[in-house]
Amino acid sequence: MSYSPGGEVICAVILAGGKGTRFWPLSRENCPKQMLNIVGEDTLLRQAIKRLDGFIPLDKVWVVTTDILSQDIRFHLKPLGRDAERIHYIIEPSGRNTAPAVALAAMTLNKLSSDSVMVVMPSDHIIRDTKQFHDKLRLAVEAAQEGYLVTFGVVPARPETAYGYIRSGKPLRKSTNEIFHAEGFFEKPDWETAEAFLRQGGYYWNSGIFVWKASKILKEIESHLPSLYRGLQKIGELNDLRNEAAKEIYSSLESISIDHGVMEKSRDVLVIPADFGWCDLGNWTALGDVLERDEQGNILQGNPIDIGSENCTVIACDRVLATIGLKDMVVIDTADATLVSSKEMVHEVRKVVETLKRNNREEHLVHRTVERPWGSYTVLEKGDRYKIKRIVVHPEARLSLQVHRHRSEHWVVVSGTARVTRGEEVFDIHTNESTSIPIAVKHRLENPGLIPLQIIEVQNGDYVEEDDIERLDDDYRRVKKG
Repeated sequence: MSYSPGGEVICAVILAGGKGTRFWPLSRENCPKQMLNIVGEDTLLRQAIKRLDGFIPLDKVWVVTTDILSQDIRFHLKPLGRDAERIHYIIEPSGRNTAPAVALAAMTLNKLSSDSVMVVMPSDHIIRDTKQFHDKLRLAVEAAQEGYLVTFGVVPARPETAYGYIRSGKPLRKSTNEIFHAEGFFEKPDWETAEAFLRQGGYYWNSGIFVWKASKILKEIESHLPSLYRGLQKIGELNDLRNEAAKEIYSSLESISIDHGVMEKSRDVLVIPADFGWCDLGNWTALGDVLERDEQGNILQGNPIDIGSENCTVIACDRVLATIGLKDMVVIDTADATLVSSKEMVHEVRKVVETLKRNNREEHLVHRTVERPWGSYTVLEKGDRYKIKRIVVHPEARLSLQVHRHRSEHWVVVSGTARVTRGEEVFDIHTNESTSIPIAVKHRLENPGLIPLQIIEVQNGDYVEEDDIERLDDDYRRVKKG
């Protein structure tokens, strides 16, 4: 059963366009934090959607993400079952922070119903107590229907310098102390200020979760962010975000958060204190709030061997990672990149990502193993004019019919049976057999069998990057290039 207070349309808007650079090297631009299984038995994004079960049905869930991530997120949500096809998507031409994303979603939902209530949530937070979360959502929806902008203030467990704060004022109703007028928003404080907030009381961590009517937030945006509102109006008149003019307008919008742009300025903001086990996984040090530590205060995951370290986070994905005598450190090891940082400086990991991007290093973009809707590929080696991959194709799945303009490919079957389309030919090759695909010849690889197909692919050519793909036909409706 979903929550239905009286016929109003209640929708969840999940913001999933972030790049998650602060969780590099596990997080990459094409596989950001929200798509990782960092805490719990599922990825953060799928947890966020499952958390709504019993309150908002999947056909009222809208995922806001960028054009670059949208296809991967669709496939990422398939494990939710057949109902995952009912989820809606709002595609930003480019990431422009939360105010444009929220405004775009509000404009979309307001067209469906002027009474639409939006529950706006990040896709990368942890909430342990789902029952209390639903109870607080009910309060928030009722207040939103009265024309308020509602947010949740997390009851602080300690002085914290990594979160913004909200100060509560008078109760909305004298008969209850569950909802308060918000008196002020405060940036991440220093330690002394955070301690003072805790002593004074009435200060809460800013959860970044909001509830309001689509029509109400649009009025507030028109009032406090008029240039953003005008830009959206122009985009709405074009009626197609894929239009080049619409993309140009959107990319020119001010990149500003909804907190700074609206919440800090509006007079109609309410805060609901909550203690539902919330955690914003802002960077690697936040894992200490949600993962179990050993007797020395260490978080050890994967395949590490530690001797004598204290208060460290060590994650080893595949190979053995040995640490000795470290203190207050973060060590994250993946197949193609390793991060070693003091906890004090780990927030600077963004600068590493920026450097990789500036130097055209693909380690900021993808992992060595890349998931695809048909299976996966792993880059085994790459050099001048060549690349070697291991490709795994799910049973009864196939890649797109495609052409490469700058490289040839040679396929060797390791296990299973490969059905190959090469030009006008269609034929099968089996274990220990091979075939070649010349440059500019249309081709397709598929697995007609009931076990995974595994092949080794050797690419040769002047250019062996992933954007040298021209799709002629695709089962997954992906873009034609790249």
